Amino acid sequence: MLLCAVVLCACQPKQQTSFQYNVDKFYDLEILRYDVPEFDSLTLQQKQLIYCLSEAALWGRDILFDQNGRYNLRIRRACEALYLNYPYEKGTAEFEVFEKYLKRVWFSNGIHHHYSEDKFLPEFTQDWFVTACEKAGVEYDEAILPVMFDPNVMTKRMTAQDGVDLIAGSAGNYYGEGVTQAEAEAWYAAHKDNSSEPLWIGLNSQLVKNENGEIEERVYKVGGLYGEALEHVVYWLKEAQKYVENDQQRAVLEKLIAFNETGDLQLFNEYCIAWVKDLESRVDFVNGFTETYTDPLGITGTWESMVNFKDLTATERAQLISENAQWFEDHSTTDPKYKKEEVKGVSAKVITAAILAGDCYPATPIGINLPNANWIRKEYGSKSVTIDNLMHAYNEAAKGNGFNEEFMIDDEIREIYLNYGAQCGDLHTDLHECVGHGSGKLMPGVSKDALKEHASTIEEARADLFGLYYLADPKLVELGLLPNEEAFKAGYYQQMMNGAMTQLVRIEPGKDVEEAHMRNRQLIANWVLAHVTPENPEVEIIEKDGKHYLRVNDYQGLRRLYGELLAEIQRITSEGDYPASKEMVETYAVKVNQELHNEILARYEKLNLAPYKGFVNPVYTAIRDAEGNITDVTIDFTEGYIDQHLRYSRDYSPLPDVN
Repeated sequence: MLLCAVVLCACQPKQQTSFQYNVDKFYDLEILRYDVPEFDSLTLQQKQLIYCLSEAALWGRDILFDQNGRYNLRIRRACEALYLNYPYEKGTAEFEVFEKYLKRVWFSNGIHHHYSEDKFLPEFTQDWFVTACEKAGVEYDEAILPVMFDPNVMTKRMTAQDGVDLIAGSAGNYYGEGVTQAEAEAWYAAHKDNSSEPLWIGLNSQLVKNENGEIEERVYKVGGLYGEALEHVVYWLKEAQKYVENDQQRAVLEKLIAFNETGDLQLFNEYCIAWVKDLESRVDFVNGFTETYTDPLGITGTWESMVNFKDLTATERAQLISENAQWFEDHSTTDPKYKKEEVKGVSAKVITAAILAGDCYPATPIGINLPNANWIRKEYGSKSVTIDNLMHAYNEAAKGNGFNEEFMIDDEIREIYLNYGAQCGDLHTDLHECVGHGSGKLMPGVSKDALKEHASTIEEARADLFGLYYLADPKLVELGLLPNEEAFKAGYYQQMMNGAMTQLVRIEPGKDVEEAHMRNRQLIANWVLAHVTPENPEVEIIEKDGKHYLRVNDYQGLRRLYGELLAEIQRITSEGDYPASKEMVETYAVKVNQELHNEILARYEKLNLAPYKGFVNPVYTAIRDAEGNITDVTIDFTEGYIDQHLRYSRDYSPLPDVN
């Protein structure tokens, strides 16, 4: 599981710096840089390892583009060729909107918005595009034209709309032409592994129909689907083996290499177990088919990678939470029968991201908790990480942007947020990842897929609520994680304001909430607002000077409501109660108050801010001697957004147009 960033408040920076974070801004997107502090203090061996793992990460880029839509590679390559060979003056209005479209395609790894799931249409015409390509000598498949320009073709990357065929209604390329939701669900049901250590059937494959109309798998592996990219991934993973820090890290790489070469899901389980056990290495990574948010059935993993190393000082905070995981489990508001009797192996750390790739790039999570298999988490534990340098980049870029002054109700709450907002944000992320995702258990016989299309929303709500409930607990002050018993108010106010109001800046007028993390946040806020005490509401939305604001009247009462919802969300999860999950999501998480939405959008527009942030990566260069040995690795932060994506498409793009 991953925790996505919501950077809508101007948190205070942790330190002053001259590092240039802001890079570019277009549409609703802003591009930032992130620093990689302490890279120069790493050993040569650790730098060599990071370099090789970073190369393995970048070679998977095409895979995600293709998973997000079967025409994405063709569209990206045609647009890149036109950009590089544009036959007219590049300073024109037509070229400007074309360039913005291409930058948007790069950001979303395809032609659908990375958060709303809606297809974004070009601001240039089809005739202009066709003529420009002809003049530039750019060849393209004409099949891309309706996909790019027709608003009725492939309108959503992934739909969760009730009453429609989720596969037919989604443009994602997880299923072949003609495969229906009913057929896919029947196939998965027939191949389900009911053993005590089940394989994650469907994690690394595309379901297609063969010439006889029968459903079969195309497995992601060397020699199989996406094999051209995975060959390069495997090569660099093997290079990384030369620089491992210890035998356990070597075992992790061996298992991952074997899995990529064979597609054998038993090897994937063994890789996950080996990865969880690797607790001593400073350098770590995620690489492969991981999260299932954009498969409409929540089964197949998207390709992602992140290379990182441990922030030794900040990790002490996460480890303290991890060491008390059993206390948090025992004292939660959930029914005892849904609690783990023994919380095992919750390993937590704060990391410095070194490279982002696949579904972690350009937009990226701020926290990760893996592996996702419940039985591995139960028997072997999990790793939880908070990505400190990315949070710092967000906070620096948001400094003084006027957001808090516009949307927070008064100077008192702004002062609380100024003093404790960043600290509460980091701490809630730690609680979400370190103990939230790892809490609770499924009842015997309950499948991990029981909640179907609502599973991701419910799971993120469960982890968020776990963190929110404990953010106000005196235990955190006792542990030294918060300075006093008032600090938590910053986190409570921000969550409610964001979930009920300000995250709506990410939604187009008239649209529903689609993305799982956004649905989670709105679910929590709307449920709370619907369950406050009518005579003396703990929290409410009020009108002041013609604008609406969130007001918290009783913070401990708000905590009680969080606890009540946590208990119900855990019950739904543990029992696999699909009807209740559906009712919960559809009642509180999907629909938008249009009048409030329009107001929020108008107020936000005046601030000239971008609601979504993403990153450019640093550039690592291996310095080699005459024999080809790596003698040093340098890091550079000057590459721009356009140059980086053009370079990636030139140097890391092995897949054919049609896969």
